[in-house]
Amino acid sequence: MIGLIMFATALILLLVGFPVAFTFAGVAVIFGILSEGVGLFEFMPYRIMNIMQNTILMAIPLFIFMGIVLQKTKLAEQLLEAMGELFGNVNGGLAVSTILVGTLLAASTGVVGASVIAMGVISLPVMLKHNYKKKLSTGTICASGTLGQIIPPSIVLIILADVLSVPAGSLFKDAVIPSLVLVGGYVLYVLTVSYWDKESAPAFKGNNHQFKKTQKYLAVSKAIIPPILLIIVVLGSIFSGIATPTESASIGAVGALVLASIYKKLSWQMVRKSSIETIKVSAMVFAILIGATAFSMVFTYSGSDILVEEFILGLPAKEISFIFISMLIIFVLGFFIDFVEISLIVVPIFYPIALSLGIDMSWFAILIAMNLQTSFLTPPFGFSLFYLKGVAPSAITTTDIYKGVAPFIIIQVSVLLSLVFFPNWYGFAN
Repeated sequence: MIGLIMFATALILLLVGFPVAFTFAGVAVIFGILSEGVGLFEFMPYRIMNIMQNTILMAIPLFIFMGIVLQKTKLAEQLLEAMGELFGNVNGGLAVSTILVGTLLAASTGVVGASVIAMGVISLPVMLKHNYKKKLSTGTICASGTLGQIIPPSIVLIILADVLSVPAGSLFKDAVIPSLVLVGGYVLYVLTVSYWDKESAPAFKGNNHQFKKTQKYLAVSKAIIPPILLIIVVLGSIFSGIATPTESASIGAVGALVLASIYKKLSWQMVRKSSIETIKVSAMVFAILIGATAFSMVFTYSGSDILVEEFILGLPAKEISFIFISMLIIFVLGFFIDFVEISLIVVPIFYPIALSLGIDMSWFAILIAMNLQTSFLTPPFGFSLFYLKGVAPSAITTTDIYKGVAPFIIIQVSVLLSLVFFPNWYGFAN
């Protein structure tokens, strides 16, 4: 039972506020020495070297750099203004614009915090000014900002590809249809609410409504086409087999600099700041990865993985029972801890069980990614909720945000359940 005790200890320490990487590493060292002795950690240098030589994981800092550079070009601001011109004159148009911008930002940057903050700063005041209801406004922004978790190129998909031994490029392809279904669910919800309750999302005219249609479409095209071209180049090179995810990440990083130049934001100072921020975020991810590796090593050597496997394999209807139990555990943990920790600590425990049950690993990875996306929205520790609250006007309360995200959580869970029961709809075998 020592592995289960160490898991509970780590969870308590995280809730208290201890740093993630040091929590997992420290708990692993203490319980590893108590159970197996110091000799157990003679294997750690080999495991760390294996992480550092993993070419799939090299894509993480490159995609992070791409996202940060695009964030500094004020891409979100231009996209929101452009989408507002296209959809602002219909009920719910601003909310639909926010969802579509969130989709484009997810596919081009994948930085959840930056997306939520940018749309919170730019879109939320405009929505409130045009009498959008607080719940619909906050919920739309939070949900749209988290799309970077499931829409390729997603950092969580890269991590899951490594943990579950699935080609990252294949996983990116498999994530496209579920992503579009989720976006479609968001848009359908907004349009339905605004149709039945027109006061919740009234129409408005954009700043350039007096322009001719040609001028308006030209301005919109200038804002939308460059990031779409970058998305096509990055994902197209992966899907066509021309480049690996790591190689396409480097293309994306260069492409982001090209876009920065097009938007006249390219400077040595901007590149330097973007590089420093990339190093900070990447160091955090890899520190957690090393701590999680130590934790999972001790967990495995303690025999706790066998205990979990025997319990699940002893259940009736093993495959479906395993899927429901694993998804429920990930969903509940998402209320308290971040997606990186779940991907690196919990998923490796489930991996051998899923393998022994013959479950399609690509399908399992997409289920996990879709589930992990809810961790950004679920109270009390959903990061998107904190990001938005930090930039929202004082009139927006935490309760407004909690109520606003509730329908979007239901949409996400509904799509997740459809993935479980009807995998063939999404291109997976039954």
